[in-house]
Amino acid sequence: MGNREMEELIPLVNRLQDAFSSLGQSCLLELPQIAVVGGQSAGKSSVLENFVGRDFLPRGSGIVTRRPLVLQLVTSKAEYAEFLHCKGKKITDFDEVRHEIEAETDRVTGMNKGISSIPINLRVYSPHVLNLTLIDLPGITKVPVGDQPPDIEYQIRDMIMQFITRENCLILAVTPANTDLANSDALKLAKEVDPQGLRTIGVITKLDLMDEGTDARDILENKLLPLRRGYIGVVNRSQKDIDGKKDIKAATLAERKFFLSHPAYRHIADRMGTPHLQKVLNQQLTNHIRDTLPNFRNKLQGQLLSIEHEVEAYKNFRPEDPTRKTKALLQMVQQFAVDFEKRIEGSGDQVDTLELSGGAKINRIFHERFPFEIVKMEFNEKELRREISYAIKNIHGIRTGLFTPDMAFEAIVKKQIVKLKGPSLKSVDLVIQELINTVKKCTKKLANFPRLCEETERIVANHIREREGKTKDQVLLLIDIQVSYINTNHEDFIGFANAQQRSSQVHKKNTIGNQGTNLPPSRQIVIRKGWLTISNIGIMKGGSKGYWFVLTAESLSWYKDDEEKEKKYMLPLDNLKVRDVEKSFMSSKHIFALFNTEQRNVYKDYRFLELACDSQEDVDSWKASLLRAGVYPDKSLGNNKTENDENGQAENFSMDPQLERQVETIRNLVDSYMSIINKCIRDLIPKTIMHLMINNVKDFINSELLAQLYSSEDQNTLMEESAEQAQRRDEMLRMYQALKEALVVIGDINTATTFTPAPPPVDDSWIQHSRRSPPPSPTTQRRPTLSAPLPRPTSGRGPAPAIPSPGPHSAAPPVPFRPGPLPPFPNSGDSFGAPPQVPSRPTRAPPSVPRRPPPAVPGRPS
Repeated sequence: MGNREMEELIPLVNRLQDAFSSLGQSCLLELPQIAVVGGQSAGKSSVLENFVGRDFLPRGSGIVTRRPLVLQLVTSKAEYAEFLHCKGKKITDFDEVRHEIEAETDRVTGMNKGISSIPINLRVYSPHVLNLTLIDLPGITKVPVGDQPPDIEYQIRDMIMQFITRENCLILAVTPANTDLANSDALKLAKEVDPQGLRTIGVITKLDLMDEGTDARDILENKLLPLRRGYIGVVNRSQKDIDGKKDIKAATLAERKFFLSHPAYRHIADRMGTPHLQKVLNQQLTNHIRDTLPNFRNKLQGQLLSIEHEVEAYKNFRPEDPTRKTKALLQMVQQFAVDFEKRIEGSGDQVDTLELSGGAKINRIFHERFPFEIVKMEFNEKELRREISYAIKNIHGIRTGLFTPDMAFEAIVKKQIVKLKGPSLKSVDLVIQELINTVKKCTKKLANFPRLCEETERIVANHIREREGKTKDQVLLLIDIQVSYINTNHEDFIGFANAQQRSSQVHKKNTIGNQGTNLPPSRQIVIRKGWLTISNIGIMKGGSKGYWFVLTAESLSWYKDDEEKEKKYMLPLDNLKVRDVEKSFMSSKHIFALFNTEQRNVYKDYRFLELACDSQEDVDSWKASLLRAGVYPDKSLGNNKTENDENGQAENFSMDPQLERQVETIRNLVDSYMSIINKCIRDLIPKTIMHLMINNVKDFINSELLAQLYSSEDQNTLMEESAEQAQRRDEMLRMYQALKEALVVIGDINTATTFTPAPPPVDDSWIQHSRRSPPPSPTTQRRPTLSAPLPRPTSGRGPAPAIPSPGPHSAAPPVPFRPGPLPPFPNSGDSFGAPPQVPSRPTRAPPSVPRRPPPAVPGRPS
């Protein structure tokens, strides 16, 4: 990929980012970071400047970069720089940028070569850059100077590792050509974090400073000491060029001329130089972008599909259309009617799995809550018997009655029937509340038009309140009809003869313990099955335990599991009642308890059997099932009530046998007749509510709601859109266009760019060898170069030559003999010989690579 293609890619990526920045969102396309790693004075900052195209980094000998510089390039129409520590200050003079970097470095590290891992954050805005991040890191050093700490080597290493360990970081391993490449610390660090070599590019600098007669041809051709992505040679500006204000464009032309004119590099000149390094980095960025685009495109398409249905409605929005509001009003009222009917009648499409709909809740009111309320108020046994005895005595008056008076039966029955008015009216109230809740949920779709939503709720709620009065009147009328005539000829009524026969049979049930019973099939019908937790018994054993419970008309049994093979216990329901237990603050369970009214133990040594459910709804449902089995709730009575009960109990105990038989007869008659009435009321009340309330409201919504809306307010006022809705519509349309634009840009990027596969792996084990500690003898042989005289300095740069210290297994061949330079590697036969002569040019250390070393290569390990 050439620079021209990259110039085409930059605006495409910027278009992609602009599509999201216009919506206040960040683009998911994150470009890689580029970290420059190398030793001191290796030319890292120069490489970075060449890539950016600006001269703005501090220069000098020794350690110049003493803090990491995180350079963020941002595409912008204007060209300027901005520091994070000077936010808001735009710097257009890049010499001032250099001075600020130096000043900020000295502010934290001091003036005497100190270092710090605190990065300097710099943003450069320019129309010629792509949005990416470059990192200039301190040079790798081993000997502390000035204020540097003794562990300077490890501190710089850790600092570099913080950046290059990221998978999203490309590593430029910079090594000067006049040092030993086999001992390159930059390549060692890159190998540690990038063992596959996929994100490491070798950069060879200072090719123009090599000794005459030597070159790095085999290295640059990747034949010797190979890397997977190879090496790129560059020629940076010398200090003399920088002092002479030689600009980067002129330096690039000089670099090109150097490679074309050098006999060793002429044939590979097209693969050398800063432009080619930019081209390689651009190709890596392109590969990264192309690798990222498929997942990115999938996310965009998913977002597009999620909003497409809503946007479709907004597309047809025409505020200037005079018929738009009329059409919208008709559609919304029709949709409201459909939603209301679906929530009441039920629907197979778009089933809500999170909560019960209005119809399902009304069904529970009809068949669970209403029967529960009836049975809960039905009888207080002691109070009922006392009332029957009072009625018999008051009817007889001063006389002693020989027969059971039927007037006592009618008086007691009518009083019990009247008590049904409370649960019946309460069921009407519960249904009304559910209808109003359903209306509010259905009007949520009208929230875009606040006045329409408010008026719809008001009109429907008013109609429901109107129907409330008529429905309650009809419910009370049903109760009064039952009171008006006591039909003792009903086919299900037991009559006086059967009632007396039952009362004459002394019914004393012995406690049958945990044994089975030979009940008729009608008494063995299962009322309910389900899981319950026995909480109070489990406490004694270290925790509550769940069992499978089976409730019949005569007993409550529990099993180990729902297979019902291993029965744990069977509890008779005689003399049992149920009451609530206060929920513990440490428990999430809802608890109710069974107890014996005769103060006997319910289960083994326990007076109470506490059963726990996961929700209050389950508790209410179990209570309703127990009521069907004859287990009534215990009523909390005050002190006066308790005293009256005790007095009544004393009077009952004082009843003569004849009165007791009469009470028992009336009791049986009342029980028989009230079961007929309860069955009738449980059937008629839901039907009455359904007809007069629910169906009427549905008909009203379908036929009259629209007319009342038209008559209540002006149509334009009703259909006035909320500000939030207008804003949402604009945002959705803008999002839709941005997503479509982004998908088009992704297609253009795929068309305008090509993917370059990664080179095949190479044998880079030589880096592994260089990481091992070599024997000291070869190293000591080269140290005399430090004490050599300095007859003439190098023109231009003048950096101190690095001290190569190759191991005995280094793969570099020896440099051909010349009278002046020192051979960097001794022969195997004289590796421990006398110290070599001092070279005449110590400031230009000989390179580790000869121009033509074929004879020496086979004898060296790779």
